[in-house]
Amino acid sequence: MKLIIVESPTKAKTIANFVDDSFKIEASVGHIRDLPKSNKAAIDIPAGFVPRYEIVKGKEKLVGEIKNLAKKADAVYLATDPDREGEAIAWHIEEACGIKDPKRIVFHEITEQAVKDALAHPRQIDENLLKAQEARRVLDRLFGYDLSGLIWKKVRYGLSAGRVQSPALRILMEREREIQAFHPETYWTIAGTFLTKNKETLLLTCEKEPRDKEEMEKILTIARQQAWQVIGVKQTNVKRSPRAPFITSTLQQVASSRLGFSPSRTMSIAQRLYEQGLITYMRTDSTHLAQEARKAINAEILKTFGKEYLEPRNFITKSKTAQEAHEAIRPTVIGRQSAGGNEEQKKLYALIRERTLASQMADARLLRTTVTANVGKESLPDFTATGSIVEFPGWLAADPRSRGEENELPRVAEKEPLSLKNIESQEKQTEPPSRYTEAGLVKELEKREIGRPSTYATIILTLLKRGYVEKLGKALKPTDTGDVVSSFLEKYFGEYVSDTFTAEMETDLDQIAEGRRDYVKTMKEFYTPFSKDVKAKDKLEKVTTLGEDPRFDCPLDPAHGHILIKLGRTGKFLSCRKFPDCLGARKIDGSVMEPPKEIGEACPDCKTGQLVEREGRFGKFIACSNYPKCKYIRQSENNLKTTGVKCPLDNGEIAERHGRFGPFFSCANYPKCKFIMRSRPTGNVCPLCKSLMMEGTKTIPERCSNKNCINYNPHKLK
Repeated sequence: MKLIIVESPTKAKTIANFVDDSFKIEASVGHIRDLPKSNKAAIDIPAGFVPRYEIVKGKEKLVGEIKNLAKKADAVYLATDPDREGEAIAWHIEEACGIKDPKRIVFHEITEQAVKDALAHPRQIDENLLKAQEARRVLDRLFGYDLSGLIWKKVRYGLSAGRVQSPALRILMEREREIQAFHPETYWTIAGTFLTKNKETLLLTCEKEPRDKEEMEKILTIARQQAWQVIGVKQTNVKRSPRAPFITSTLQQVASSRLGFSPSRTMSIAQRLYEQGLITYMRTDSTHLAQEARKAINAEILKTFGKEYLEPRNFITKSKTAQEAHEAIRPTVIGRQSAGGNEEQKKLYALIRERTLASQMADARLLRTTVTANVGKESLPDFTATGSIVEFPGWLAADPRSRGEENELPRVAEKEPLSLKNIESQEKQTEPPSRYTEAGLVKELEKREIGRPSTYATIILTLLKRGYVEKLGKALKPTDTGDVVSSFLEKYFGEYVSDTFTAEMETDLDQIAEGRRDYVKTMKEFYTPFSKDVKAKDKLEKVTTLGEDPRFDCPLDPAHGHILIKLGRTGKFLSCRKFPDCLGARKIDGSVMEPPKEIGEACPDCKTGQLVEREGRFGKFIACSNYPKCKYIRQSENNLKTTGVKCPLDNGEIAERHGRFGPFFSCANYPKCKFIMRSRPTGNVCPLCKSLMMEGTKTIPERCSNKNCINYNPHKLK
C-alpha cells in the first residue's frame, strides 16, 4: 500500500480518480500543528527563535491514524499545496507522525497527467521554503503579541496589531483623513441637446466647469442667443489589448468589482474549484501559461471564434519573486465551458475561463470619434461629445463584460450647423477622494508590495473582524477604534507600519525561500531593536482621550470646560474632563447621556464608593462610583430577564445575562451565588445526577448542565 497525504477531503476525492487501488489517500484537514497561544511558550528566542509547535486541539486522533497508516505503507507521498504554507504542512505531518523518508510531490493542477507526473518525480521537502514560512509565522507572532500587549495597556483591552494588517489599516486611515480634511467647492456642469441637419440628436457637454455662478449664466445666455456649428470632427483608430490571465490579486479585484465577492469569498470558491480539478492552483504571482495549455487555448479560440481572433501572447510577470514553474490561474481543460457545483462556483469559473481565452486573442479595434462645437461669433468654451464604434471585437468577443457601453455618435461634418434644442446647467460640488473598496485595497497593497497575494483576503477579513473597519456598501471605512489604534501605531511605531519596512520584510522572507538569507540573522535584525522600542513605550499614558470637543461643555457643570472625546467599547463618546469626580457625559452627537443614579448602597468591595446604575451595551448594570479604581460590577435587577426556574444552590431565580462571549444563565443573586449554566434551563432535572437540564441542539434537544454527566453529551454513548 502507498499512502498519499493531502490537506483537503475534496482534494483527496479528486485525486482518487487518477490512481489505482494500491494507493490510500488521507486528508490532514489543514494544519495539524501550530504555535501555542501563549507567547512565552511559543518561541524560544535565546535558542535562536525556535518555534515550539503543538498538535492542533482535536487533531490528536487524526495524527494517530496517519501515523498508523504510514507505518504500514510501502511509500508515503506528501501532496500538500505547492506553496510555502503547503511545504510547512508537509513538514509538520512528517514530524508529528514520525514518517521516515517521505516523498514530497507537487502539482499546480489536479488532473490525471499532473498527478502521475508528480508521482514519477518526487523530491525532498524544501528546507528553504519551510524556513521562509516559519520565519513569517514567527515574525507575525512576535510583532503581534508584543505590540498587542502594549495596545491593551495604553488603549483598550482586547485590541491587536499585526505586521501586515496594521500597514493596511494605515492606508485606509490616510484616505479617511484626506476625506475629513476635504473642503468641497461648488461648480456647474453645462450640457446641451442639439439637432443635426439630418434631425439626429447630439448631446454636447461644456469642457469648462465654471466655479462662478455669473460665468455659468453668461455661458447659458450666449449659448441660447447664438447660432451653433460643428468646428471639429476627429476620428481615431484605437486598439484595446487584452489583460494577462489572472493571478491571485487580479482575480480578487475583478471578482469583487464584477461579482461582488469579497477577497476571502473568492479564495474560498477558487479553492473548491482547484480541489475539484477544474482550475490550476489559485495562489500565484505568475502570469505564465504552460506550453501544453497554450496549445489547447489556441485550438479553442480557432474552433470558437476563428483564425482572425487568435494572437498568442506572452505576458511579463511583474512580481520579482514569482516562479515561472507556477502558472497563472486558468481552467485545467479550456474546452470545459461550465463548472459544476453552486452558482458562485459557476460564475467564478466563467470569469477565469473568459480571461484565459481573452489573453491569447487579437486586439479589439475601435473607431473613436470626438465632435467639437461652438457658436460662430462670441467666444465660449468648446462643447464636445465622445463616442466609439467597435469595428472588430477581438478579445472582447470572449470577455464581453469588458466592453462597456459604447456611445455611437451621429455622423456630422465640420462647419455643419446645429440647432440648439435645450441647454441646462446642474449645480454640483467637488467630492473628496473615494474610500477604498476591497478590490481597491488589494490593488493598493499589491502596488506597495505589502503582504503577498495569499494574505490579502486574510488581511481584510482580520480588519473587519477586529472592528477596525466597517463596510459601507462596497467601501471600507475605518471605525473609531481603528482610528485610535492606527493613530497610536503611526505616532509611536511609524517605522514598523510603513510601506518601506513591510515591503523590505517581504523581500527578506523571499530571500530566505531562495536560500540567500539566514533565518536567525533575519529574526535578530528585526526583533532586537523592535523589542527595545516596545519596552521603551511602556511608560506612556493611556490614549483613550482623543482631544476635546469645543462645541460642548460638561452637561452637569459647564464650569468644567469643554468636554473630552473618549474611546469606549462601542465607539467615541464625550466625557467630562473631571471624571471620575464628575460623571457628566454626552453621546458623540452632543446629546446628553443620563448620569449614573445612586441606588443607596455602599460598594461591597472598596467600602468607600457608592453603587450606581449605569447604561451599557447589554442594558443597565450596577457598578461602583469609584470605577476605574474599583471594578465591582453586577447586572441591574431591573434589567434581568428571569426564567422562572429556581437556582439549585440558594433557591433564587435563574436569569439571562450577557457577557463578552454572548448570553449565559446564572442565579439572580450573583455575585453572592456563583451558579452558572451555558444555555436556558428547561425546568427539568437530570435523572442520573439530579442537575438542572438545559436547552440543547437539534440533535440533542435537551441536555444536562453538568459537563461530567453522560447526559451532557449522550452521543458519547455510541
